[in-house]
Amino acid sequence: MELDAAQNPNPNPDPPISAYYQTRADHHAVVSSDWLAHAAAAASSVTDADADAEAAPPPSPGGNGGGVIEEFNIWRRKPEAAEAVAAIMALTAVIRSSRATTMMELEIELKKASDKLKSWDATSISLSAACDLFMRFVTRTSHLEHEKFDAAKSRLIERGEKFGEISLKARKTIAMLSQDFILDGCTMLVHGYSRVVLEILKLAASNRKLFRVLCTEGRPDRTGLRMSNEIAALGIPVKVLIDSAVAYSMDEVDMIFVGADGVVESGGIINMMGTYQIALVAHSMNKPLYVAAESYKFARLYPLDQKDMTPAHRPIDFGVPVPAGVEIETSARDYTPPQYLTLLLTDLGVLTPSVVSDELIQLYL
Repeated sequence: MELDAAQNPNPNPDPPISAYYQTRADHHAVVSSDWLAHAAAAASSVTDADADAEAAPPPSPGGNGGGVIEEFNIWRRKPEAAEAVAAIMALTAVIRSSRATTMMELEIELKKASDKLKSWDATSISLSAACDLFMRFVTRTSHLEHEKFDAAKSRLIERGEKFGEISLKARKTIAMLSQDFILDGCTMLVHGYSRVVLEILKLAASNRKLFRVLCTEGRPDRTGLRMSNEIAALGIPVKVLIDSAVAYSMDEVDMIFVGADGVVESGGIINMMGTYQIALVAHSMNKPLYVAAESYKFARLYPLDQKDMTPAHRPIDFGVPVPAGVEIETSARDYTPPQYLTLLLTDLGVLTPSVVSDELIQLYL
């Protein structure tokens, strides 16, 4: 059954941004062997229970996109699966259950399913990007000659499953690559709730590294409070800051770790509100700011300023009545330009913002 508007946390009737899920595979039209080896090594510690949790659910019935939201929700409820990964798996299931007899029919069917997924949350950068990349794979394959349609369909399913498998392991890869940046005795600042940042901290704690964390409250939705609870559960010393205390506390900080809603063509990031001001303070005080972001968040977007983005709004509870006629800023995310970022820690490797920019710009020339 499809989600209605009340179940969608962020409905938006406007068309979603056009974005692309860019990875090394997109350069070569196949997943490179070194990337596969890297992801496999990073995920070698996955337990049998984790593997069972990541097992694919039964394919959805129907071939016109009607079951794609149901399949998407099955994957989205898995704690380790991001929305973009859930979209990849759902579209793969659409191919598997399709009754199309030609690549053109299959491409039309997938386009309808992709549009339905993107409209579920038109403000989600990674969701739109994942759907667009999947469609790009189909377009490329449809131009290739195959002896039989079934062979082409099987190859699409195989590529979709492999891509989804790698994406599921992205956080573990990033956590492994990030450990050299966490030093014993350090104090780090984190902003809001990020599952990939939490994975980094979890691995560092399991490696018996000694550090403490300052965690912002994370307005407007106070996700930092949730983050601080999960950090404390790992046995890591943590202190919660109100967002306006970042500059006051920055002299205690050795480094900043943030996640990202999207990594854009300039090498900058779109992330929850407050990231930009944290980056400005960190830059002025020579504190390194590391962005932990899965490769499926690399998007073909180039915001020119803070307002040059599809808006994402969240309600704000001030705890007291707001006088009539007073306007409230409810934007939930901001844009941080690349010059304020130190490094991007991704499942493709540790990248400078300029490398991200160069690769994306050259890719789309």
